Amino acid sequence: MRILVTGVAGFIGFHLARRLADRGDEVVGVDNLNAYYDVRLKEARLALLGDRIRFIKMDLVDRSAVAALFASEQFDRVFHLAAQAGVRYSLENPYAYLESNLTAFLNVIEGCRHASTPHLIFASSSSVYGANTRLPFSVHDNVDHPVSLYAATKKANELMAHTYAHLFGMPMTGLRFFTVYGPWGRPDMALFLFTRAILAGEPIAVYNHGKMRRDFTYIDDIIEGVVRVGEAIPAPNPAWRGDAPDPATSQAPYRIFNIGNHQPVELMTFIDVLERRLGKKAIRHLTPIQPGDVPSTCADVDDLMKAVGFQPDTPIETGIDRFVDWYLEYYHPPSVTSSEKYPSEEPAPHQAKTGVLPALK
Repeated sequence: MRILVTGVAGFIGFHLARRLADRGDEVVGVDNLNAYYDVRLKEARLALLGDRIRFIKMDLVDRSAVAALFASEQFDRVFHLAAQAGVRYSLENPYAYLESNLTAFLNVIEGCRHASTPHLIFASSSSVYGANTRLPFSVHDNVDHPVSLYAATKKANELMAHTYAHLFGMPMTGLRFFTVYGPWGRPDMALFLFTRAILAGEPIAVYNHGKMRRDFTYIDDIIEGVVRVGEAIPAPNPAWRGDAPDPATSQAPYRIFNIGNHQPVELMTFIDVLERRLGKKAIRHLTPIQPGDVPSTCADVDDLMKAVGFQPDTPIETGIDRFVDWYLEYYHPPSVTSSEKYPSEEPAPHQAKTGVLPALK
């Protein structure tokens, strides 16, 4: 198939493009290579993909460029993963989320509409559960109380997708990712920052005094779920009722799935596992919960299992081992001191202000 992957230089986009190319699909990847984090890591991902994909540097906010792309190509699938990520950064730069997560998404779904794309699969987030406290989080629960602008934009993506599915009969599937981690991950994520800081002998910020619980989900599990969902084109749910609406389905060809490990881990346990793997203790700086964070996440993945016969199950110990193996091979950190730098430690503009503030989303 000919497949478009947006955000192809990003963490999930890179892994997905590699998987699709390896199975023989023709992959077109777009990315604007912005400086939210070190561009060199994004370029390294693209270099590893090489000529297995066709890369186009493009900002999806550019309506005419996106329209021209869809007019010149006929995609069998579109995986829309490009977005401005990060809960805490949305407090500093809200307009980046308006542009990247709303305007760009509209441009992509408009492109799919005019090209009659058979299936659009887009990245949502576990952040949409916001103030919900009933665990595990279910796609059949309403998610009307986001606690960050990032979460609000992801909820808006789901609403926009449903509207287009309803108006134009476009098959749309949203995937709520739960704290994705693994090799080639984002440098603003907790595992990446914790590893760097522990090796450097620097303190790590442990939010909510360590009482955070996250459904950490290994990247290979995420990709397996995404690929399988891509083949499961949604159909209208004949049992859907307007007087008791199910948020996960519709009379339109629209579905929402959680992709999470369904095995939440306490942050302190997560750090313990990382310390054992690195053979070095962390300097833990306990801090209050940050604005926009939620204390616990856990995914109900029953619908995903029923629809595609798969649910994530990689243990946190296995995932952390694989991440650290990659990190040590990629960065070759020496006997690190706080004054030493290695490739991705050049802070992105938002990181320079905040220091070691790990993203758990």
